[in-house]
Amino acid sequence: MSAKYIKQEMERQLESARDAVVDEVSFINFLNVLSADWFAETELHAALLPSPYSSGVLGWKNGNIGAFLNASVRWVENSRNGPHFYEVSINPWRKVADILLMGKTYE
Repeated sequence: MSAKYIKQEMERQLESARDAVVDEVSFINFLNVLSADWFAETELHAALLPSPYSSGVLGWKNGNIGAFLNASVRWVENSRNGPHFYEVSINPWRKVADILLMGKTYE
């Protein structure tokens, strides 16, 4: 399987899991998929050794828990006046899933 196929499949799974978040059970499922995406990223990174100046193979721009949490917080802070290209959910479980997903890619 190519890295491109794996990336597309993981993106599809992440978006599907995030879109399905409506309660605690579906949020936990989202966390499992996000976790699987992270572990796939680390395995691909070790195998392919991408440039240290680009995001990871699966799009992870924040390679440790501190950077991930910081990016999540910065996204929320920078989105207080209404995030671009994002429809704010009224469901708090979905809001948290969105925040965590942005921790993956926000710089």
